[in-house]
Amino acid sequence: MPHLRHVCGGITLMFLFSGCTALGPDYTEPEVAVGSSYIDSEAPLVNGSASLDPHWWQYAFEDPLLNELTERALAQNLTLRSAGLRVLQSQQQLAIAIGNQYPQQQQITALAQREQENGSRFSEYNLGFNLAWELDFWGRFSRQVESASAALDASVANYDDAQVELIAQVAQSYLTLRTFQNRLEIARENIVLQEESLRIAQAKADAGDTSELDVDQAITLLENTRAQVPAFETSVQQTKNALALLLGESPQAFNAIATSRGAIPSVKATVALGMPQDLLRQRPDVRAAERNLAAQSAQIGFAVTELYPHFSIGGSIGSNATETDDLFSNEGEAWSFFGSFEWNVLNYGRLESNVRLQDARFQQLLEDYRFTVLQAQVDVENAIVAYLNSHQQVEAYQSAVAAAEAAVKVSSAQYENGLLDYNTVITTLNSLRQQQDILASAEGSVTTNLVQIYKSLGGGWQIRNNADPVDLLPATTRQEMIQRTDAWEGILEK
Repeated sequence: MPHLRHVCGGITLMFLFSGCTALGPDYTEPEVAVGSSYIDSEAPLVNGSASLDPHWWQYAFEDPLLNELTERALAQNLTLRSAGLRVLQSQQQLAIAIGNQYPQQQQITALAQREQENGSRFSEYNLGFNLAWELDFWGRFSRQVESASAALDASVANYDDAQVELIAQVAQSYLTLRTFQNRLEIARENIVLQEESLRIAQAKADAGDTSELDVDQAITLLENTRAQVPAFETSVQQTKNALALLLGESPQAFNAIATSRGAIPSVKATVALGMPQDLLRQRPDVRAAERNLAAQSAQIGFAVTELYPHFSIGGSIGSNATETDDLFSNEGEAWSFFGSFEWNVLNYGRLESNVRLQDARFQQLLEDYRFTVLQAQVDVENAIVAYLNSHQQVEAYQSAVAAAEAAVKVSSAQYENGLLDYNTVITTLNSLRQQQDILASAEGSVTTNLVQIYKSLGGGWQIRNNADPVDLLPATTRQEMIQRTDAWEGILEK
């Protein structure tokens, strides 16, 4: 069948004429202004030259329970799982864009027909293959691949950003829980101390040494302190519920195991910051903004190709016969070959407007990228100064608490011996409660400010270790998708 061989050869040659050039701007990563060092990089509590530890929460706090909660959150958090599925969607969008570079219509047809008319029977058999292909003459489809590839990179960066956010939220919620538990314990300890002071005031009143005014003042202070307990218990439970949500568990299930109490974890005082230039690769939101910019740049080129004619070629080969034995003979051979082009010359104004639209979107994303880089630097500077100053606050509050404790002891002893009125005792007891609570809050702020530094530096996503998008999903999710459609077989199977 020489004619069929010639047609097959002609169809094969179609692949040689695709992708002559790519119209539109070629993307280059824009330069952005980044400081050479952080404002407080010379402070003794920070290190501007050391590299960021990807497992920063393990290094910073050395708290086994926090480490366990973080691992469970990374495995079970539903928001992170959703981000992983968006990566998988972007991967398939890229696969579709790549597929569009090849013949868009490929069809095998077969027909077997038998008819009877006026007592005569007729049979017809047909077998053929049709193919149509719009050539990528101006880089129209290659620009789509370029855009989809950059969009995939952006979705991975968004996943990384969700992971950074998750790790920081788990750490902050855990540290907030410990802070509320500590403040609750302080309130209960002060209740015991104030109950003893009330007992002394009541005894002196019963003995006629003082009036009932001292008793009333003692009761007022005590009941106000008791009223703090339910508020702290509410905050403790609500923080547990927030942790449960981060871990992808119900509040009831998490509450059954979240019964441990502990002190606010101590911190490794020195923080490894790295250099401000590191933010461009460390901060996932910065990388996502840059990749979105690259994806939009390719969309400009795609819009430009709409201004030019679209070239298509295709053909079909097959055979027709009235008997199956003649289906593959030369007599039944049928073939066709075509070439065509389309040019939307009457829509030129609309197409040019679309080019301008895509370019304006690119410029907007460029400004967004510059803002994201600037915001990243501001985030780090804010976190650093808050962390450094919270250390100073803790030192001052520790001295204040020590002085308040001494004042309570002296005033209580002098009152019991009749050397001091009860107003001074009330003042010192109230001051002690307030100073201890302020100190506990300040100690919690040191830890949460440290978390904020590592979050602003983009720490935590590096533990992904460039995993394949499939590995971002747990095995249960992959199996659920495979059971719904076998199209995932060979892709999600591990």
